[in-house]
Amino acid sequence: MTSPRIGTSPRIGHIARIALNVHDLDRAIGFYTDALAFVIEARSADRARLALGSERIELILRPDGEPYPQPRAANDPWFQHFAIAVADMATAYERLARVLPEPITRGGPQLLPPSTGSVTAYKFRDPDGHPLELSYAPVSDRAGLPNTDGAVFLGIDHTALAVRSLAPSIAFYTGLGFHVGSESLNRGPEQARLDGLDDAVVDIVTLLTPGPGPHIELLHYRSPEPPAVRECAEGDIAATQTLLAPSGPPACGQGDATIACLRDPDGHLLHFTA
Repeated sequence: MTSPRIGTSPRIGHIARIALNVHDLDRAIGFYTDALAFVIEARSADRARLALGSERIELILRPDGEPYPQPRAANDPWFQHFAIAVADMATAYERLARVLPEPITRGGPQLLPPSTGSVTAYKFRDPDGHPLELSYAPVSDRAGLPNTDGAVFLGIDHTALAVRSLAPSIAFYTGLGFHVGSESLNRGPEQARLDGLDDAVVDIVTLLTPGPGPHIELLHYRSPEPPAVRECAEGDIAATQTLLAPSGPPACGQGDATIACLRDPDGHLLHFTA
């Protein structure tokens, strides 16, 4: 795995977009536009950039990419999802259900306890197996913002990474310029149903960026214990990439180029991008 060295990596300004490898580009575009209201911003033969509100994803055609390892679960070390903020969970879930996605959550959207912000959430997979989440928060950064077009799907709230240990992950991301926001321990029947796991007990640490936009959540499962780390190659379907926009040039000067690709302690991929 590649680790950033002090003075060689730029500092993060914000998360620019999330990149997903897909086996079939037309199928993936159809899913995100039909089920989740993304719009196409740009497209070429082997990739597409889609927007939802102010946030973006990139779909990269990898017809020969290895599929997600089996079996797969929310506590896998290679698990990374992004959460889509919605204005109305019932309407969003109804639209999503029309395309019959593979569920992760058991029993439909789950209302989590007040200790976790009374968020209603639902996790599922796209046609390539990428985990995703619908998230409705009665009080959030988006609360009170004008919604003049009556949109149901508002944008990307965060991307969440399963990690085996919090301390090295926090050190890695704060070294890039993230800062720790909230920390919580989630457990109980609602969390277990949301994650599709028995007896789920998970530490959640929010990592905020200096600029606006999505944040990162670290998911550390105390139970069930995660399997061993399996690092994915960049061309594998499971190799989701978090694309970071730097706050400025590296402090070390012209002689030390930006690191193009980083892996965090659990093998999750990050790229700095213009």
